Amino acid sequence: MTTDTLFSKIVRGEIPADIVYQDDTVTAFRDIAPQAPVHILVIPNEPIATAADVEPRHEPVLGKLFTVARQIAESEGIAENGYRLIVNCKEHGGQEVPHLHLHLLGGRPLGRMLAHQD
Repeated sequence: MTTDTLFSKIVRGEIPADIVYQDDTVTAFRDIAPQAPVHILVIPNEPIATAADVEPRHEPVLGKLFTVARQIAESEGIAENGYRLIVNCKEHGGQEVPHLHLHLLGGRPLGRMLAHQD
């Protein structure tokens, strides 16, 4: 399991970030390269490398990721019109940081999830 990631350093305050939520389980901060008007990453404070590394003991924190995402969507004013939650897994899934994270995106129509490949 990865234990010291870029995101772990954000959780510990070693790297600055625009944190919008933090408690002893979950941290949420604005993405430095936003893909929508609202683009916030919601992460477990304990690193889980990928979705493929999730174990039954992680179930409580995974639920917390979703409830925190809902709270943030409400506070950011995007809950009423809708938003997207994305979890990328490994290289082919587009994961760039080996620390499980939930992308919360909204603030405009987001279109299709995947482009058609010919």
